Amino acid sequence: MKTAHANGIDLAYSEIGSGFPLVMINGFASPMDTWNPPLLERLSQRFHVIIFDNRGTGYSTSSGETFSIPLLAEDTAALMDALGISTAHLLGLSMGASIALEFVLAFPKRAKKLVLIAGTCGGERMIRMMPETWSKLSDRSGSGDEIASRIFSVLFPEEWLATNDPWKYCPVVHETTSPEIAARQEEAFFSWQGCWERLPEIRCPTLVMTGTRDIVIPPENSRILAARIPGSRLIEFPGAGHGLQYQCPAAVADTICGFLEENC
Repeated sequence: MKTAHANGIDLAYSEIGSGFPLVMINGFASPMDTWNPPLLERLSQRFHVIIFDNRGTGYSTSSGETFSIPLLAEDTAALMDALGISTAHLLGLSMGASIALEFVLAFPKRAKKLVLIAGTCGGERMIRMMPETWSKLSDRSGSGDEIASRIFSVLFPEEWLATNDPWKYCPVVHETTSPEIAARQEEAFFSWQGCWERLPEIRCPTLVMTGTRDIVIPPENSRILAARIPGSRLIEFPGAGHGLQYQCPAAVADTICGFLEENC
């Protein structure tokens, strides 16, 4: 882990592999050690992978500035500046996909290709999760095992959990996100006005990925993105939930690599 001063804060990051840069933006309250190691390993065999903690998450610092999705996109651009990266492939997961969308709209020349996993356009056009799903996902009370069990129950479909132990598929997480930061990220995500009207402005090649059993960001959201972003490609993983990077890391990685290396 390293740190870089960017956009007035210190962002913790890690670099893996070599090749063309692939900047990966994580989701709600998720530090960088929640990325699945098998996924990172396969991606880093082809690319210079950069993962980082969003402001306030894990080992990154924050400021008194109100959190917003555009601000987190500015953080991403500032980190790239600090690392001397002018252009990169961009991958966003969940809330990270929202950040990635704001990034490519604000800095269109800095993203060569875009990968959106379990993303949404936000705003009124967003297909929202059920309230009980968000309640489980955002509840940070109880022991670590209790928190993990609640998160597992929404990350993975019931039928998958019935025959698989999620502890065998998910990494051990050492970083933490405070309830205060989680609340600020929650406000940023749900107050985001979205980008449905601006999606046709995206010109970089875009891959949209979703699990057909995702209850956190229902797959209809990815279908909206794919329908609105010119020339984009939609890949759906049958039976996968929001935790598709854990359920099928090889298939997810191979799909990403195939797309990023196409016509390069």
